[in-house]
Amino acid sequence: MVKEKGILLLIVIIIIGCGGTYYFLTRDTQRSTGCTEEAKVCSDGSFVVRTGLNCEFTLCPKEDLIIVESPSAHEVIKSPLIIKGLARGSWFFEGTFPIEILDVNGNIIAQNFAQANNDWMTSEFVPFEAVLTFDTPNTEKGTIVLKKDNPSGLIENEDELRVPISFDQRTRAIKLYYYNSEMDKDETGNIKCSRDGLVATERKIPITQTPIQDAIKLLISGDLTSSEKAQGVSTEYPFDDFSLKGASLKDGVLTLEFNDPKNNTTGGSCRVSILWSQIEATAKQFPEVQQVRFLPEDIFQP
Repeated sequence: MVKEKGILLLIVIIIIGCGGTYYFLTRDTQRSTGCTEEAKVCSDGSFVVRTGLNCEFTLCPKEDLIIVESPSAHEVIKSPLIIKGLARGSWFFEGTFPIEILDVNGNIIAQNFAQANNDWMTSEFVPFEAVLTFDTPNTEKGTIVLKKDNPSGLIENEDELRVPISFDQRTRAIKLYYYNSEMDKDETGNIKCSRDGLVATERKIPITQTPIQDAIKLLISGDLTSSEKAQGVSTEYPFDDFSLKGASLKDGVLTLEFNDPKNNTTGGSCRVSILWSQIEATAKQFPEVQQVRFLPEDIFQP
């Protein structure tokens, strides 16, 4: 009987010893497999951390519906902007969904549709791409809004993902050529209506792929400073409904097409010559422009 009790006690001691050894051996291992404290930035600017037995990142907001691969949250963007990602087929309608870029005040500065690159009639993720062009706003911050297409118009079917971004605020210096009649007089004091009266005023514009068009548009907006006006600099621009429709440059020849429904650019030869010269001089500051041509051909005619 005593012998049996001794054997039983020995077994209990062995079990306790093995359990204790296992605890101390696995304690450090359990500690070492704890999740790291790194965080992942989500498309909407929020953060998620690793968790669970496999230490996987938790899902970002909307990540089960749409994933933006580029640009990332808070990225500095410029025009043209290419947006790429993946979205569930239910996010599309007829293979597209709308995208907007807003400035910090909520004003829409660009809008277009993302296009599915594969068959969108599926519940799986489908790659998409969109290209948006825009004029850089005065605000540094903005938002890209990727909207679920909702042909039903029902509020309960609406959804969107907002990506916070920053705009590239880098600028380049240009010259706008305005006019000062006091610099354009002959020996008898008569105005010559020549290029001698042109005055270069300095401006800074955002860096874009269309600097020539940007300069011309700024010129015809006629935005002179008070100090420039005090120095005798003047301009007839802007005109009602007068605008630059487009521009093309080939072999050094810049073709500018304008819209002038009210014929604001016609008149006396002196006046027309000055208006013409302002645009031509502003365009020719760019070394790639050797000659300037205007459309329609009857624009800037006496």
